[in-house]
Amino acid sequence: MTKTSLSSPPVAIDDPAIDISGLTRRFGRGEHVVRAVDGISLHIRKGEIVALLGPNGAGKTTALDMLLGLSDPNEGTLSVLGMHPRRAVGAGRIAAVLQTGGLLPDLTVRETVSVIAGLHGALHRVAHVMEQAGLEPIAGRRIGKCSGGEQQRVKFALALIPDPDVLVLDEPTAGMDVTARRRFWDVMRQDADSGRTILFATHYLEEAEQFARRTIVLDEGKVVADEPTAKLRSSLGGRTVAATLPQSGDADELVAELRNASDAEELTLDGDRLTLRTGASDELAARLLALGASDLEIAAPSLESAFMGLTKE
Repeated sequence: MTKTSLSSPPVAIDDPAIDISGLTRRFGRGEHVVRAVDGISLHIRKGEIVALLGPNGAGKTTALDMLLGLSDPNEGTLSVLGMHPRRAVGAGRIAAVLQTGGLLPDLTVRETVSVIAGLHGALHRVAHVMEQAGLEPIAGRRIGKCSGGEQQRVKFALALIPDPDVLVLDEPTAGMDVTARRRFWDVMRQDADSGRTILFATHYLEEAEQFARRTIVLDEGKVVADEPTAKLRSSLGGRTVAATLPQSGDADELVAELRNASDAEELTLDGDRLTLRTGASDELAARLLALGASDLEIAAPSLESAFMGLTKE
């Protein structure tokens, strides 16, 4: 059965690829009930690359399971391209690369891809997805002999077989080396540019920073941030300035002034090395250089800093 025969009519271009409203999933009963997902609402447009971040237990995997039709919510609604998730999965409109999931260890890489392609009626896509996932050099290797990163690439190829409109990735590059990870994200960028929607959960904050155009942060089952990644990255409101101070009274006076300044935060003095965060980084840098400070460094806020600030207890 082909993807075309299963698909619903095209969704209007302005309709969201993923539409979630008031989604809640509870486990346990009575006083022991746990709200793994607690009333989240998300609307993700076609062609977006969206990172889903959160500490362990934040509800990321539970939310993705419901999005893929693997479990049902207790409350709320969700749809993929206007369809129920299970219908979208059956139609090949949404696919996933998950951390867990069985690959038969005795089959080769090519056999694995070919078997799943046959089930989708898409044997013509085997060569293409093998090339996209960088699997040709290990096509004859048995799955049981593949590394963790290589098995993730096999799962990636399997997810691409139905040519899905929406791709969900749960820690997609776990175990991949730097070269494989870079190749993977190059393919993802190309796919997003062609209209594919990509939602990925990751613990690699640098991946979200480099590849996601939008970042959603979950904590204790709730959305605590949903912003363009660049805006979230700068949400701390200042840059970190570090410099080695000269031994002088003027430098001591500057440090004393900064300790009382309202726009100077997280100030530390390790020997003669001054570090602080400020919204007036250019002005401070000029004053430090005028004093004769050396090894001056100015760094923009990292996504890690914003993430830690949003999810700290």
